[in-house]
Amino acid sequence: MKQSFELEASGWDTAAIMRGLYGDGIIGLPGAFDRNWAARMREDIDALFAEAKATPGGALPRGPERFYVEVHPERVRGFVDIATHPWFVAVCRAVLGPDYRIVEVGFDVPGPGAQDQPWHRDFAAPEATTKGRRLNSLAFNFTAVDTTEEMGPFEVAPGTQWDDLSAYPNGMFPPRELFPRYQARAQRKLPRMGDISARSALTIHRGTANRSAVSRPVLVVGVDAPDATNAHHHDLQVTRGYAATLPAEVLEHLTYRLVDELEFVVQAHTIDGLLQADGPSMAA
Repeated sequence: MKQSFELEASGWDTAAIMRGLYGDGIIGLPGAFDRNWAARMREDIDALFAEAKATPGGALPRGPERFYVEVHPERVRGFVDIATHPWFVAVCRAVLGPDYRIVEVGFDVPGPGAQDQPWHRDFAAPEATTKGRRLNSLAFNFTAVDTTEEMGPFEVAPGTQWDDLSAYPNGMFPPRELFPRYQARAQRKLPRMGDISARSALTIHRGTANRSAVSRPVLVVGVDAPDATNAHHHDLQVTRGYAATLPAEVLEHLTYRLVDELEFVVQAHTIDGLLQADGPSMAA
């Protein structure tokens, strides 16, 4: 079933945000940025992707013709615009609390020939969710293109952020016998340039096959509550010169290492199960 983002500007209040993320597990704001802004983001992604692919360890495969690249904030010209956008701030504060932390900046590039991913979540559910019934992290997506059906849209199964996958590989990959549950709930998202979405990375989802002749780049920003531990898997660096230009309200919500010069990011957040069409076997 196709479905576009539904949370419009009138839904910026905490109750609407919480209903969306604790209910479906995904919300969005159409037209958050203008198309020129999105075009500049695309330019940055294209340049960073070419650099990453030319450097050993620079781009992680996430399936055939599908890659993920983590980058440092200052290499994306629109980072401050994202971190200070009122909707971004409102969503972070509503779900993660006033002391939320930006811990990850990167991008996905599903190119022509990318195949359906297995249904999965991005990491195992923490105790805050399995026992406390609380979301303590969010992923924000910023599309660099007007997504079409042929480009392999993101597909999500609403409400599945609460599914117990603890018995399955890495707590991330449900077995094939559960696929009909996700297929029955599946919604394909068709965002346009300038849209923002926010989701729980625990909501079961997948990238679908890209049958077009063009790639579908998406910028990703990961944000944690104070008790989440996703920052341990990332190493955001900020140069002293760039830090001096950042608004205080950005720096205080950013988990980073201060450096004189940026170090190249050797990608380390491998998800081997995404390299298999049906996910890892129970023996994995």
